[in-house]
Amino acid sequence: MSFFIRSGGRGNSGQKRKFNGHVSKTSVQSTLKQSKKTKKSIPDDDNESIASTDEEFAEKNTRDEVQSETEEEEETAQEKRLRIAKKYLEEIEEKEKDRAEFEEGAVARRLREEYLEEKGRLRKTIAINYVGHNELIILKCKEHKSSITCICLSSNGNILYSGSKDGSLVKWSVKEKIKLKAIRGCRGKTKPGMKSIRCLAISTDSKFLVVGDDGCKDIKVFSGDTLSHIKNLQGHRNFISGLVFRKDTHTLYSASEDRSVKVWNLDDMAYVESLFGHQSAITSIDALSRERAITSGGYDGSIRIWKIVEESQLIFNGHSIGNSIDAVKLINEENFFSCGDDGLLCVWGCLKKKPLCTVPEAHGKDETNNEPMWISSIATLLNTDLVASGSRNGTIKLWQCGENFKSLNLLFEVKLAGFINALAFTPDGNNLIAGVGTEHRNGSWWRIPEARNAIVIIPLVQAKNK
Repeated sequence: MSFFIRSGGRGNSGQKRKFNGHVSKTSVQSTLKQSKKTKKSIPDDDNESIASTDEEFAEKNTRDEVQSETEEEEETAQEKRLRIAKKYLEEIEEKEKDRAEFEEGAVARRLREEYLEEKGRLRKTIAINYVGHNELIILKCKEHKSSITCICLSSNGNILYSGSKDGSLVKWSVKEKIKLKAIRGCRGKTKPGMKSIRCLAISTDSKFLVVGDDGCKDIKVFSGDTLSHIKNLQGHRNFISGLVFRKDTHTLYSASEDRSVKVWNLDDMAYVESLFGHQSAITSIDALSRERAITSGGYDGSIRIWKIVEESQLIFNGHSIGNSIDAVKLINEENFFSCGDDGLLCVWGCLKKKPLCTVPEAHGKDETNNEPMWISSIATLLNTDLVASGSRNGTIKLWQCGENFKSLNLLFEVKLAGFINALAFTPDGNNLIAGVGTEHRNGSWWRIPEARNAIVIIPLVQAKNK
């Protein structure tokens, strides 16, 4: 029995699924090489015999014209491919020239990194260079009157979006450290709005911002630029608990407390299919370039990788029995990081059903009940060995993943007041951003009065390479 439910079949008779394609970065070099081989030279007419009659001459001219037109068409199509490839290389070269360390071979190195990233094999060992942080930068606004629950960054790391328990949504400039736009939350019957934002996601091109609101079971779609409302996506039977876009596409994966994952195409604002298998409310979801999604199943104690094209799923079991796996984040296409209310941090590989390494009581014990401190959020710097975790006691820890991801080594800590409800690294690795609140993002079991509901930017310090 398949775990997948679709609105239409895959065959020719059914509705075909629409995927958002993007130019393959790995084919650029092969395109340049192929263009040299496929270009045809014009035949040498010196060895041709002269036509004896006007009819033969006319026939030869007609044949040559047809051949010339065919060659011209082939060359034109190939030249187009060549022009696109050269343009892409020029764009990369311009980006690399903007960097102070631009040197010979930077473009080839960039292409190699992008190829390895697409294949899920890119591994950057950089965590050992991180030695501490500079003065914290705190961003506050009048719209966020309750705890920050979630944050998401644009693909270039310049724009930050944050959601709050009071239903407010705010767009920030990370570079200028200012608020750009805001939407107030629900303020009664006369001034309606979102009730409590649970999760956010922004598409790679920043065209679409999607929001999960506890006030309804729909996914709200906004413009990433203006924050204007576009549409509600309906289909889930319970509150939305996680949202993520597949990289470089408008394919959206959503997770819900109804225990299902749904796939959407935002180009058409259309539902694609549903995925079933979790036995408890799903707590988080993540995805990268591959047509896959990864979810944590809360109290069912499982993490699942949904292989959408193959119509199958991989099931991973870990953490403590009877406890909730609260979050999962991809480190790269083959490794991922998880946390839960049992105080465990786990690093996994997609080829093994059990964690590659586990750190018990990663944030110590709660002095009030002698239980492991609840880990409330995690973050990963993609395709590197640097990860971070945050706890309800306000402590953020940065970790280095050891060789082959079989260990976690503590680098340093950052102390804040409040619940660390959300964490995200900027893509350049220069900052770690935290969403802090007086309460946990999912409930009001505890309250820390001295905490501030704010966004905290943590500038990270790296040791100079010798």
